[in-house]
Amino acid sequence: MAQFDYLVFIGRFQPFHHGHEFVVREALHRAKTVIMLIGSANSPRTLKNPFSFDERQSMILKAFDNDNNDNERIICMPIDDTLYNDHQWLQNIQRAVLCITQNKSAHIGVIGHVKDNSSYYLSLFPNWEFVGLSNFKNLSATPLRWAYFLNERLKNGDHWQDVMPAPSVDFLQKFAQTDDFTHLQRECHHILDYQKSWQSAPYPPVFVTADALVVQAGHVLLVERGGEYGRGLYALAGGFLDKNETLLDCALRELQEETGLIINPNALKSSHTFDAPERSIRGRTITTVFYFELMGDDLPDVVGGDDANRAFWLPLGELDGRMMFEDHYSIITKMLGL
Repeated sequence: MAQFDYLVFIGRFQPFHHGHEFVVREALHRAKTVIMLIGSANSPRTLKNPFSFDERQSMILKAFDNDNNDNERIICMPIDDTLYNDHQWLQNIQRAVLCITQNKSAHIGVIGHVKDNSSYYLSLFPNWEFVGLSNFKNLSATPLRWAYFLNERLKNGDHWQDVMPAPSVDFLQKFAQTDDFTHLQRECHHILDYQKSWQSAPYPPVFVTADALVVQAGHVLLVERGGEYGRGLYALAGGFLDKNETLLDCALRELQEETGLIINPNALKSSHTFDAPERSIRGRTITTVFYFELMGDDLPDVVGGDDANRAFWLPLGELDGRMMFEDHYSIITKMLGL
């Protein structure tokens, strides 16, 4: 007999592999229904999050399309990233589960394994019993993704196809024929070349950048990125700190170079440093964001320059995390309280 009415499994499943499959099978054995909360549902296609919610849901459900109809006991729900607002993320999790269970007295648990610091969230649900499992064959999606895009073996000699259910393998083989795959593979090689340029350093470098968050009349100033990394995604104007300038000077310089906008530093409302260790796949990058609020209804003319394809004003109501570079969506919502 099932021990739980519901077991909750939280993850990104980028992609769904045998380690995830092991957890789901254990959950199906212990619970009447398994709730799969699929994270980064509001992310664009990137090397860290290459597959959409619908694609990941399909991989999961097809892996349990068997004679027992196990996939009928699996419910998948999308969860957005809120990188700098844990309370919002917890609220999203709780609301998603309550939406499914419709019963506060249901016996609910959360299942998973603690693999590293990124698994701290498993301790944030004291009202749900925790079911801890061992890490199945020490599988991790990160090296699996790199092996997939680079067409290499994993460190233990396995092919990436060897560690995933057949539906995941089938999807990834088809995805490898798309333009999206070609773009991400090219970006993967670009990042590797970028990292090789500092591999001889005695210590892994920490990069320092500054960004400008400019708001006027309900609009935010953004640029569309050019270059190989993040091409086509929307971002705040910003860039790397020069050795002879302050962080504020860096933000103002990058703002002018990428948008043509020159603003008075007195328009500065606040600043905040964002230092999540995994915020940039290129390497450890710490940024300070300066928030400027401009007065008036007429938006200044802007034009893309430097490594920005274009600069433009976007209504705040049209902000979409699926179009935003790295953590810039989370930065904007954090600093503006959205």
